[in-house]
Amino acid sequence: MIYTIALFGEAEKGQFRTAYLCQSLEELDHYFGNPPPLSKGLFYAVQALLFKRQLIFFRVPEEGYSTQDYLTGLQLLEQQKLISQLDAICIPGVGDQEVMNALEPIFTQYHSILITNEADFYDYLTVRRHF
Repeated sequence: MIYTIALFGEAEKGQFRTAYLCQSLEELDHYFGNPPPLSKGLFYAVQALLFKRQLIFFRVPEEGYSTQDYLTGLQLLEQQKLISQLDAICIPGVGDQEVMNALEPIFTQYHSILITNEADFYDYLTVRRHF
């Protein structure tokens, strides 16, 4: 069984608001090049590929702050018909309530999980309490 992960992250090259299907480190390097300082998206992408996961990567201008880029990517994921199962979504740096709300229909549709780290999870929990 092939597991598919959607991931949003910064990169030195590639189109914004475009879904890239990557199945190897070579493809990832070809499409995106090197990660900018302090970004985590390509780090997680490498980990996913090393664990033999299929990857749908969305390049964003700035991790955690490009709300419209995240929403466009999530809309593409929700409407797509080529991937039958989306097992997880990884959005490093995001705590924005609008983006988190946009994830819910996708999680419901595919029974996906959210891949996060401690800092982002804490931000999500504390932001969510204020609404």
